[in-house]
Amino acid sequence: MDPQAAATGTRRLLRRLRDVMAGAGSAQERLDTIVRIIAGEMVAEVCSVYVLRAGDILELFATEGLKREAVHQTRLRVGEGLVGVIAATARPLALADAQSHPSFAYRPETGEEIYHSLMGVPVLRGGRVTGVLVVQNRTRRHYTEDEIETMQTVAMVLAELIASGELVSPEEQHPTEGIGLLPVRLEGTCLNGGLARGVAVLHGPRIVLRHVVAEDPQQELQRLRAALEAMRTQIDDLIESSDLQHGGEHRDILETYRMFATDRGWIGRMTEAVRGGLTAEAAVQKVTDDMRVRMKAVSDPYLRERLMDLEDLANRLLHQLAGRATTVSEAELPQEFILIARSMGPAELLDYDRRRLKGVLLEEGSPTSHVAIVARALDIPVVGRISDLLSKVEAGDLVVVDADHAQAFVRPGEDIMAVVEANLRARAVQQAEYAAMRDLPAVTVDGVAVSLQLNCGLQIDMAHLDRTGAEGVGLFRTELPFMVRNTMPTVDQQQSLYAAILDAAGGRPVTFRTLDIGGDKLLPYLAHGEDENPAMGWRAIRVSLDRPAMLRQQLRALVRAGNGRPMRIMFPMVAEVAELEQARAVLGLEIERACMRGLRPPEPLEVGVMIEVPSLVWQLPALLKRVDFVSVGTNDLAQFFFAADRGNPRLAGRYDTLSPGFLRLLGEIAAQATAAGVPATVCGEMAGQPLEAMALVGLGYRSLSMAPGAVGPVKKMIRSLTLSPLETFLRGLLDSPDHSLRQKLLGFARDHAVDL
Repeated sequence: MDPQAAATGTRRLLRRLRDVMAGAGSAQERLDTIVRIIAGEMVAEVCSVYVLRAGDILELFATEGLKREAVHQTRLRVGEGLVGVIAATARPLALADAQSHPSFAYRPETGEEIYHSLMGVPVLRGGRVTGVLVVQNRTRRHYTEDEIETMQTVAMVLAELIASGELVSPEEQHPTEGIGLLPVRLEGTCLNGGLARGVAVLHGPRIVLRHVVAEDPQQELQRLRAALEAMRTQIDDLIESSDLQHGGEHRDILETYRMFATDRGWIGRMTEAVRGGLTAEAAVQKVTDDMRVRMKAVSDPYLRERLMDLEDLANRLLHQLAGRATTVSEAELPQEFILIARSMGPAELLDYDRRRLKGVLLEEGSPTSHVAIVARALDIPVVGRISDLLSKVEAGDLVVVDADHAQAFVRPGEDIMAVVEANLRARAVQQAEYAAMRDLPAVTVDGVAVSLQLNCGLQIDMAHLDRTGAEGVGLFRTELPFMVRNTMPTVDQQQSLYAAILDAAGGRPVTFRTLDIGGDKLLPYLAHGEDENPAMGWRAIRVSLDRPAMLRQQLRALVRAGNGRPMRIMFPMVAEVAELEQARAVLGLEIERACMRGLRPPEPLEVGVMIEVPSLVWQLPALLKRVDFVSVGTNDLAQFFFAADRGNPRLAGRYDTLSPGFLRLLGEIAAQATAAGVPATVCGEMAGQPLEAMALVGLGYRSLSMAPGAVGPVKKMIRSLTLSPLETFLRGLLDSPDHSLRQKLLGFARDHAVDL
């Protein structure tokens, strides 16, 4: 069909539906009229509307062509039959021979056995399915893309009728799932640690569509273009006036966000929807609903992030069209509030008063999502991936965010609040205590010094060096800046970042780990393929050696950034000395290249490896002759040692890093490194836990690298520890058959006044 003719037909149908919606009669009478009009305009023998009711039941509410007695009698579960499949997947379905489809469910009371072809679309509102619109024909009809698009547009009109509450009560459309006003504990994923409490504020209140059908499509196009231009100006002002404007990854993210505001595909889809007869607001909403449906089926983290950014832009655009401000005035906000949202774009946190915003809860999100990175820059606790969050929290609820433990409490009882208030007071006291010892050395009571360093992954993390008093960066994860971009950073871009990291360190040592991608850290612009066991698959040094050009570019950037300054480069997941030799050969080429061009390479340049694959422990004598340092990655080393996936909750209690066997392995690494005169650091999660850190120091480690928040507690432990008796105590335990030495180590700490 000619696109212009299709658009004209859609506009005619929408005008007829608008007249019905504005006319007299009950909602049921109007719905009965609507299905007759749609059947006629779509040249279909049948048009039916199913409405979603409580319990995930789709009820036939109106039909033209099926038996009238089936109305309000025919019901399907979500996922049952073709109608149920459309609701479950939130995607259109067009079949020339519906009865041959494996999901076809025959309902004798409808009389639909004489109809062969079927086309159905979900009725979406706010990204959620509220019903299904279906047309059927007796012939084996092949429905066109234009016809599907028309049905999706018509479904928006039905969405507003269903949402009005005249067909199904609002309470049934938004069930409370039995939670009432009872306290609720929510679990999710920590996106940025911390503890906070405040009043729930729902982010981005929905713009209610007053008009779906356009009176004048040309005027609506002008309104859309004007709103887009105003939105772009607003984003420019936001970025330039932001307190995040001074460089860093968050600046890159906001610049990318600004670029999305000119995305031709997004703007083109909205423009086509307006030309099809929708108002500018309805067009934005239609495209947004389509994106939400697509997001549910997308597993690629980059694509999900891009779709979330576009959804944020759509929300801003709706506010522009409605003439509302996107920022929230101070007068509208509680003194301390927790922001509740399904998802957020990277700029949206900046719309709120950061003095009052204490925490964020999200249904979506990941630790490397754009909103998490901006939250980290603002030091706001965030918990993401909370299932059905918006159905469990209401505006005005008291909420506690315990991001350190990836949980939140909604309407907490007095007992929980008493604990939270006590923890907040204790944290304030602890933070003051840690700040007071910031410049004190981490030295045991009997005079043994331990170097405490930071694990970092972003430029904004470097500010923690001065705040914590850490001696340097024991692990800089170079992959994170790669993951927040939509293209591979150039050598110049990488060099600029690495030089900025060295500048921020102010002469303190920085250990750069080359790319540790693969596993659960995928780059959107690098094809990875499928791995049955991603943690043990194509990742880290294996990717780098198989993609030598990528490794050379990163090493070239590092060598240039060094420019005569001290630098440490570390290769991850080395399984055998031969892999180190290959990587060092590539590094040698880049040093030679720099010298030939008159550039100063890093001086001194130290090269090391991560020990996280057990096979490397049996090559330690050969390895230690070829490296300047080693760093033990206890996270991966433990899961490979115990053959237990650390991401599998069923295995969480199956092993303990304080088991005799694992501690013996760690002690062997420390002993051989010390004997060879090679410094050994632990940079896994063990190093940041005071009890585990105590054991590591007792095994001979004199350098620990950890998250910024762990420096204070670990330093406090070390300054209260007398090392000599601990070393003797540990030696007597390593032959124990116990599952774990945790309780015995806790007993030692109590008996020897070690402050944990």
